Amino acid sequence: MVNLPPLQILAVTDRRGLDDFIEVPFSIYRGDPNWVPPLRLERREALARTQPLSEHAQWQLWVAYRDGKPIGRISAQVDRLHLERYADQTGFFGFLEAPDEPMVFNALFATAEAWLREHGVTRVRGPFSLNINQETGLLVEGFDTPPYLMMGHATRYYERRLLDLGYVGVKDLLAYELDVPFATPHSLENLLSRFAGQIHVRPFDRKRKAADLEVLRDLFNDAWSENWSFVPFTAAEFAAIGKELLPLIPADFIQIAEIDGEPVAFMAFMPNINEAIADLAGKLLPFGWARLLWRLKVRFPHSVRVSLMGVRKRFHHTRLGPTLAYAVIKAGLPAALRKGVNRAEMSWILEDNQGMRNIIESLGGYITKRYRVFDKALG
Repeated sequence: MVNLPPLQILAVTDRRGLDDFIEVPFSIYRGDPNWVPPLRLERREALARTQPLSEHAQWQLWVAYRDGKPIGRISAQVDRLHLERYADQTGFFGFLEAPDEPMVFNALFATAEAWLREHGVTRVRGPFSLNINQETGLLVEGFDTPPYLMMGHATRYYERRLLDLGYVGVKDLLAYELDVPFATPHSLENLLSRFAGQIHVRPFDRKRKAADLEVLRDLFNDAWSENWSFVPFTAAEFAAIGKELLPLIPADFIQIAEIDGEPVAFMAFMPNINEAIADLAGKLLPFGWARLLWRLKVRFPHSVRVSLMGVRKRFHHTRLGPTLAYAVIKAGLPAALRKGVNRAEMSWILEDNQGMRNIIESLGGYITKRYRVFDKALG
């Protein structure tokens, strides 16, 4: 038996600890051609205590060390908005990365679960990094291609280790890929023709950016309000998303449908930034900024992700529902084609959201990845 050096699990309390936390996946995925190294600067900003999520959530990060070297990590979160909505005493874990060693997984989860118990949690769910509106679920199928923007990657053994620790899969999330231009579904085209006089579709208006961001937030929160484990975006969170992503998104990549002047649906094509950063090794200096800007402005990514989309809840079980969804997707297509986009990922989609799955499959979409969310009762 090999005698390994002692393992330490330390809470992240300073810049050095945060840097170690961010560095862990660089060793876990060394040699994995499908892992996309995140930009370290972006990760520091995403995990800053000043981010808007802090207004309603608490979280703690830990790093596993062996011989002073960071080899694993985990987070634990308690979200007040989730607890107010569901009253289920559920907390969350996320940012899981570790070598294939039961000892490391056991120590990381024991630490995170103890923190959650101290905060009154009786059930833990994850991975959410940091909440359901960010990276969600563990990759369990589709390891052979790189993830799209804000979608996770994983090793094949993570699921096995979670099951060994008593976690149970409770919900599957699907990623669909489709060619651009996509197939033309005759049934949806017929519906769109039928309702053409009622539906007006327009692009995002940068001249009234704050107002249109609030339109998108209101639509998203209404459209997703009955989805599993939904937590609404706050105004501050959505404003932060707009500040970070709008400079990278052409205005006509975001389409808003209106009926009688009321916004009722929207869709956003998000440039797949992972294409542009894959070979930067997580660094923007000394020349990464220039390369990244050139790739985004001159050689635009060939793929996009549809991550933000929604149709007002009152249309969900009507013929207008799928018609509105198709209308905003179709309206964004010419802009994507002008930029040279040739494929899109629509993610994530709940496995039991058959209505949305039917629309995507009618466009020629096919499942490329499966993510799973796990639960465990804390005794």
